[in-house]
This record gives sequence, structure tokens and C-alpha cells, in this order.
Amino acid sequence: MGLISGIVMGMLFGIGLMAGWKHMMEYRNKKRLAKAVDVKLLSSLSREDIKKICGETFPCWISFPVYEQVKWLNKQLNKLWPFIADAAEAIIKESVEPLLEDYRPPGISSLKFSELSLGNVAPKIEGIRVQSLKEGQITMDIDLRWGGDPSIILAVGAAVVASIPIQLKDLQVFTVVRAIFQLADEIPCISAVVVALLAEPKPRIDYTLKAVGGSLTAIPGLSDMIDDTVTSIVTDMLQWPHRIVVPIGGIPVDTSDLELKPVGKLTVTVIKASGLKNMELIGKSDPYVVLHVRPLFKVRTKVIDNNLNPVWNETFELIAEDKETQSLIFEVFDEDIGDDKKLGTVKLPLIDLQPDVSKEMELRLLPALDMLKIKDKKDRGTLAIKVFYHEFNKEEQSAAFEEEKRMVEAKKKLKEQGVVGSTIEAVDSAASAVGSGIGAGASIVGSGLGAVGTGLGAVGSGISRTGRFIGRTITRQSGLTRGSVSNIQVTEENGTAKLHSM
Repeated sequence: MGLISGIVMGMLFGIGLMAGWKHMMEYRNKKRLAKAVDVKLLSSLSREDIKKICGETFPCWISFPVYEQVKWLNKQLNKLWPFIADAAEAIIKESVEPLLEDYRPPGISSLKFSELSLGNVAPKIEGIRVQSLKEGQITMDIDLRWGGDPSIILAVGAAVVASIPIQLKDLQVFTVVRAIFQLADEIPCISAVVVALLAEPKPRIDYTLKAVGGSLTAIPGLSDMIDDTVTSIVTDMLQWPHRIVVPIGGIPVDTSDLELKPVGKLTVTVIKASGLKNMELIGKSDPYVVLHVRPLFKVRTKVIDNNLNPVWNETFELIAEDKETQSLIFEVFDEDIGDDKKLGTVKLPLIDLQPDVSKEMELRLLPALDMLKIKDKKDRGTLAIKVFYHEFNKEEQSAAFEEEKRMVEAKKKLKEQGVVGSTIEAVDSAASAVGSGIGAGASIVGSGLGAVGTGLGAVGSGISRTGRFIGRTITRQSGLTRGSVSNIQVTEENGTAKLHSM
């Protein structure tokens, strides 16, 4: 009897233990599922949403990683780098050398690669972010870091000296590359790739210059010239919204929708400046203003002699290609014999402007747009302007796009003929990249191709050039001294500029 009762009690105890274990596991699973639902809901919240929920108790250790790590891709990139480097060297030399020539400052007669090797150290991809911002496209942002061992030697020539080999050492690149893949319904399923560098965070390219068998002092301001050239190329050609469109697959593809096009026109009036810094030992500064959205399309005011509170009241027309990311840059210079000294600069984001609304404002000038390395942070005065932004319709956009291309070609021809020293020289006196006749068949009416020289000191005082691109007639006023001006007419016949005294 005792044996039977023990067996029965043991069975009941075992059944109860199993039932309790099952109940505990079901309860645990329900709790885990509930937590998983809560975590999923929390994962869909942004940082701002969580701050609203948690208030001041928001944990500082909570992070929201934007980029996914791709260690496996870096391993493969290290293996493939020797082959990628060989192919990239030829592509870079073929594509970058024309840009060096286009953006070459006036003080340099030639700028080419004499040696180009990307070395053995592959770039490192810190992370990748994949987005679907537009139907039919995949957008990939690549956080790229490269501290390689390239061998890059530039052959730099000037009119007064022989070619000097300049080596770029300790090259480091920190940037985010945006690649947009245009999808297609045929193999390889990608019809084109758009490549650009994101403006934020700002691309950083660090390097040191060393003369090989020569001296950097042979060409005054050579380091600044090369720095400005590199900055202009990155800003005006590679930095978003500017982009490179590469068709893929060998099938003819219409990539016009992927190209950067004008979206609006800025009518800017430079009214006056107040309280400018005096850069002269004797007398006062001779200020003028250079303004641009893209460095390739700079315009400038006239020079006001011996005045720290100049009044210009000059109006310019510029084009905008991406209102969300581009800015209108103002630079105030003191005209001088040799280097024109920068008095101050300021940036006006276009996103702050309302379409078809005229806005007057007074902007405070800064020593530089990047103030981190600036020690002299004293007041540089103010600049009063009036801005009007007009958004293009499709007809105006097409007309402005064609005229923009004509303007670039016209400036290149003028450079080939020696009329201007560089394609990035400023345009003078109410010149416009998009003329007032856009709606009725755009016209580019410029009062001048000015020679401001982007702060490189390559342009002497008193030089100005004026021109009308559409009419194929350019009038140049050239004077070696202030107040002494001779008129020269330049006409274009069969693609060749011809000079005539007037």
C-alpha cells in the first residue's frame, strides 16, 4: 500500500512539475513577445520622439547609428585594391587633368600630373547607409576615410620660370560619397550611376606640398594657388548637388534627368558695406565684392577707392541648381598692387529664401567661412544686400541650362585666346549667368568678364573686361593704371576671338 501511494504521489508531483514548467515557459514567452513589440515600436522612434517621452531622463548612452559597418567589404577592398588602383590611376589622369586646366589660376601657365600612383594602402569604409529617396533609384552614402601612401607629383609651370615638380605628400581624405543607382528592367538592372561628395559633413582633403628639385618660393603664392584650385574643383564639380553621371551596361540611356539643372534665378543687389577693416598703411582700403553660388560663375562689383563704407547699388543675376543645399557666397576684397586682400566673407543659405519675395538684409562679415583656424576674430563690418529668388518653370529651366553651357564654352574660348587668365575669374558689373530674357528665350547679357583672380594676386589693379556673350561681341576695357583706359572690341568669328582697337 505504501509503495502504491508513493508511486501515485511521485506521478502527481511529476505532472505538477511539468505543468508548472509549461506555464512558466508560456508566461516567459508572452513577456518576451511583449518586449519585442515594445522594442520594435521604440526602434521606429526618432531621437526627438524618445526625448519627448523620456524628458530629462533620456539616457546619454542611447545612440542611433545611421551607417552600417561593413568590415567584410573592407577585407575584400584590401584584396582588390592593387587592381582598382591601376584602373583608377588612368581614369583620374584622364578626367582630372582637364579640370586642372579649366580651374588653373591665372598665375600658373600649366598644371599637369608628371607622376600618379595611388599606392598600396586601400581606403577604409567606415559605414554605408542605403536609402530609397526616389522611385526607381537606390541611394547609397559611403563614409570613406583614406590615409594612403600615394605618389602624386604635379608639373607646375609659370610664365617666368620653368616647370617645377611639386609633390603632394601625407594625403588624407575624409568624405561621404553618395552613389545613386538608376534602376532598369534589363541586365545588369542598373542603367547609370551618379557619384558625388556630400556637402555635410564637409569633404576634407589634407596634404602637404614639397618641391622636388626646386623651391616653392619660385612662384609667389604657389601653395595658396594649388589649395584654391583643389578647393574649387571639389566644390564646383564633385560636391553635392554637383555630380558625375556614369552610364552603365553599354545600352544607350537618356541620363538627362540625372544631370544637375538650374532650378531658379537669384537677382542680387549689393547695396553697401559699413565698417570695413582698413588693410592699408597709407589711406584706406579700395573694396569690391565678389559673389557666387558656384565658383565657375563668379560676378563682382566695381572698385570703390579709399572708402571703408562703400556704396555700390549694383545688381547681378545668378542661377541656383539646388536650393536646399547651395549657398550664396559674398567675399569683400581690398584691391591692391599684387595680392588683393580679403576683408571679409559671408554665406547666405538659399533655403532661407522664399520664392518671388524680395528680401533686404544686413549680413555680418567674417574673416573666413571656416572659423576654427582663425585667430583674428575681430569685427569685419557688415554688407547690406537685397535678394529676390524666382523658381523656374520647365521652359525657363531648359533655356537657362542651355545658356549656362554656352557661357562655360564662351569663357573657355576666351581663356584659350588669352582674353581671360582662368575660367573661374569673376564677371564684372551686373553680368548674369541667366539674363533677364529667360522667359522669352534666355539671354546672357554680361557687362563684363572681370579679372578678380580669386585672391591669388594674379590680376593687377584697374583691369576690367566687359562682354555680351549672346551677341558674340565682347568689349574689353584694359588699363595698366587707374584712370587710364583704352577700349578694345573683341569679336568672335568661326570660334576665334579677334581684337580690334576702338
